Amino acid sequence: MTSLASVTLEVADPTAAHRFYTTAFGLGEPLRLLASESPTTGFRGFTLSLVVSQPADVNALIDAAVAAGATTLKPATKSLWGYGGVVQAPDGTIWQVASSSKKDTGPATREIDEIVLLLGVGDVAESKRFYVGRGFEVAKGFGSKYVEFATGPGSVKLALYKRRGLAKVAGVSPEGTGSHRLAIGSDAGPFTDPDGFVWTAVSQTAAA
Repeated sequence: MTSLASVTLEVADPTAAHRFYTTAFGLGEPLRLLASESPTTGFRGFTLSLVVSQPADVNALIDAAVAAGATTLKPATKSLWGYGGVVQAPDGTIWQVASSSKKDTGPATREIDEIVLLLGVGDVAESKRFYVGRGFEVAKGFGSKYVEFATGPGSVKLALYKRRGLAKVAGVSPEGTGSHRLAIGSDAGPFTDPDGFVWTAVSQTAAA
């Protein structure tokens, strides 16, 4: 089974970005950083999600991110599916922080249960076929709107969502041009998918 091993964010200032991510989210591997000045405007076509066990952890992570310089795109609130909010890091990456639980069971721990990379794509069915052809196994799907792939131990979960739908979830306009500012590492790389997302072999992905 193919799985996603690492996510490299291309940022203008890797030192500042590293400081933000360790302060706000406590993230190291599998998140990596690479210096880049590639032109990009608007929505970059993806989000990263931090899944936690309870609302208190959502609030703690979002509060830490905002204190470290993030911008709130959607304040944390209850919804039909749970509790969550959306912030944008100083480097421009959009982060969803969410829990399926609507009630706290204890004090906040800021422990992250899962990291999910959501790619906004033009045609979910076409992209699904593309990834299945490269060894990814579908774990769940909802027609032409959403696909989630099976995940190996300790790896980032990969999911596909309609680009406009993902932008709506993130609270931003779907318009955007230029680089995704993202490189995805796996044992299936290198390749570029139908929406221009670049995948690299794990050994080729630069570490922070």
